[in-house]
Amino acid sequence: MVTLVPIRLVVGMTVLMLYYLICWTCTLSLAPNRNEDEEELEDYAHLCEWRRDVIVSCGRFLSRVMLVVFGFYWINETSDPESNIENGNRDQSERLIRPGAIISNHVSYVDILYHMSSSFPSFVAKRSVSRLPLVGLISKCLGCVFVQRESKSSGFKGVSEGTTTNGNFLLPFKTGAFLAKAPVHVVILRYPYRRFNPAWDSISGVRHVMLLLCQFVNHLEVTRLPIYYPQEHEKDDPKLFADSVRRFMSKEGNLIMSDIGLTEKRIYHAALDGNNCLPTDLHQKDDLSFSFNKELKDKVHYKTLR
Repeated sequence: MVTLVPIRLVVGMTVLMLYYLICWTCTLSLAPNRNEDEEELEDYAHLCEWRRDVIVSCGRFLSRVMLVVFGFYWINETSDPESNIENGNRDQSERLIRPGAIISNHVSYVDILYHMSSSFPSFVAKRSVSRLPLVGLISKCLGCVFVQRESKSSGFKGVSEGTTTNGNFLLPFKTGAFLAKAPVHVVILRYPYRRFNPAWDSISGVRHVMLLLCQFVNHLEVTRLPIYYPQEHEKDDPKLFADSVRRFMSKEGNLIMSDIGLTEKRIYHAALDGNNCLPTDLHQKDDLSFSFNKELKDKVHYKTLR
């Protein structure tokens, strides 16, 4: 299937360039929004009328085309209205409240393409995305909220898990998406595979894209769970709200809850790369993280000695 890669690369880059040109055209002579505290952060979330319509409609269509380029020719989508969630006590007025966010497990960059093709939401992204060629402008037109993941002083925590997993686990949720006290739409993504796992968890992005393009067919299963309506005590405690949704997703999706996060993942990547000089700022999280770091450093040291 290696012969597929050049063709898919050309088509994929053509689609990306086309959407970039569409976004560039729609933002001509239009000043971006700028963050008052950090002026280098800007977006075009204020686009309206025909500009917004063109970006949304073209974005949804071209995202689906890009999924086909990656081998996701069909997507199995199911709804689960009969799941074990206690929403029966919600009155009609509360059920009319629009969900404030889409809460989904994060497995791969393909997640973004799917959500763009399905509902075209805004995303929370790391700040470096805004500076990427082509993708940077596109993300600004999507109205992405850019955050510095490494900054401990950052007050905004809007992405659920904060990083990708192998698809079997569910990491602790950040609370930003739950601060609005609004109902949330819960979606579970799965990537069944036979050879190469579409989950992006332990190899470089370039290598992962190339291997994914080599597979003629890739599979994506989407389960849409009922809208989760928070109870009063959950509205008053965003962390409790986030934990409740996480447990609900874990139970309905048969996902394993894990307490590790981005810090431990970076240490794991360093161990895989044979790097026994791990950054000292990664060792200050908590006792669990410290023991995890020490164990991985021992493994790295053993690998070096061999």
